[in-house]
Amino acid sequence: MSTGKHESYWIETSSFPNYEKLQEDTETEVCVVGGGIAGITTAYLLTKKGYKVTLIEALKLGHGTTGYTTAKLTAQHDLIYDQLISKFGEETARIHFEAAMETIDFVRETEKDLQADFQISQEPAYVFTDEKKNVRQIEKEWQAYEKLGIPGALVDEIALPLSVQKAVRMDNQAQFHPLLFLQAMAEYISSHGGHIYEDTRAETIEEGEPATVKLKGGGSVTTKHVVIATHFPFYDFKGGYFARLDIARSYIVAGKSPHTYPGGMYISIDSPSRSVRSAKDKSGNTLWLVGGDGHRTGKGNNMKEHYSNLRNWGRSEFDIGEFDYNWSAEDFMSLDSLFYIGRITKRTQNLYVATAFRKWGMSGGITAAKEITSLIENGKSIYNDIYDPARQDGIKGIGTLAKNMVEVSKELVSGKLEKTEKTSEELSRGEAGKIRQNGKLVGIYKDNDGTVHKVDTTCTHMGCEVHWNNAETTWDCPCHGSRFRASGEVIEGPAVKDLKKVD
Repeated sequence: MSTGKHESYWIETSSFPNYEKLQEDTETEVCVVGGGIAGITTAYLLTKKGYKVTLIEALKLGHGTTGYTTAKLTAQHDLIYDQLISKFGEETARIHFEAAMETIDFVRETEKDLQADFQISQEPAYVFTDEKKNVRQIEKEWQAYEKLGIPGALVDEIALPLSVQKAVRMDNQAQFHPLLFLQAMAEYISSHGGHIYEDTRAETIEEGEPATVKLKGGGSVTTKHVVIATHFPFYDFKGGYFARLDIARSYIVAGKSPHTYPGGMYISIDSPSRSVRSAKDKSGNTLWLVGGDGHRTGKGNNMKEHYSNLRNWGRSEFDIGEFDYNWSAEDFMSLDSLFYIGRITKRTQNLYVATAFRKWGMSGGITAAKEITSLIENGKSIYNDIYDPARQDGIKGIGTLAKNMVEVSKELVSGKLEKTEKTSEELSRGEAGKIRQNGKLVGIYKDNDGTVHKVDTTCTHMGCEVHWNNAETTWDCPCHGSRFRASGEVIEGPAVKDLKKVD
């Protein structure tokens, strides 16, 4: 049976133009760093308001987390509302719900304004469990819905052919094609005086008014405002984001079933979690998108098993015979489950950050764009500052903070003591391992042509040891989520420097 292409359906079915690399010094009003949903939407909104905007992307637009999402445009962010009411009260929980619902309206309005097709469809969203021990959590979430006036229902079954103990439904949610959305906005930016650059990695920021974004390989952007929309902030020491973000990787497979898809979007709270939605392929056939099997980035040995687990589940539950696509994504969570959106610190008035969207980056990224646009335009939050990164989240998330600190400390020590594996002579093509050379760990990868690549496996962010990911052929850092190509080049941060090559 076919296991499909190791590619994202969203990326294969979109076509951004190529943008040049910025290698010189330039000036602008707003520099947006990051070409995903948060960055492009921010640049779009500011361009519409007449700001001179320059957007830079380290790789290619839409090829970060936005290109590897499930693309659920929903306010149902797992079991979140009972938790938010308990931690913050009903007002904060209601603001979070309303902000997410507004993003659905925003996508519809943008589709109309730009005369585009984002393949948006209205769907109910379900969180479900098939374990009795989790039923009470579902019931408490429904009670939170009732308090907040969220349209939906508490149900005993769902339309998918799955055994369910209890589920909570949220009505009037949506799903869409995220890269068609970004593509249309990028075209608007370019045609209305904005500048977009790809293959342009920001390395650091010289703070001040104006600030200067220094670029890898030379060049800079001098600007009144800097928006850091790089998923994990590359300028993370300012504000201590390296200690305030938890990381997880999850997987998606997509294929066709002989059964008619019943509509709706679904996610389980059981372990391992499972997520299901649909999409249309190029021929108009229905694809079943099955996701889940998440784990902390850099943890585990055979990462290919996560794809296998999802395919096996899709076959057994939905009779999916052939799989067309496989892809994975990385997500970051804050200490208290709310996003970090706003000024990077209270004392820094012209640097803004957008991160910690959990697994809900479609609504989170648009919410971030609207909030940061308001902060730049008039200095005011439109969400009552509930996403302010300077809030006292550590108090409400002390357990997560402690866990992160322990995890990083453990990795810093244990990683250096890691046992070595096969030598380059023993490796088969497509395999990787580690050896010790002059007392240091060296990662070796033999590509399909037989060429051996050797890198220092010390992450260039904070010195943890990266681990091999055989599903993505990457070196992944378990401490803060940086990822590198097999030959050492940075794919995603917080690291901005490549792994050192070893002779």
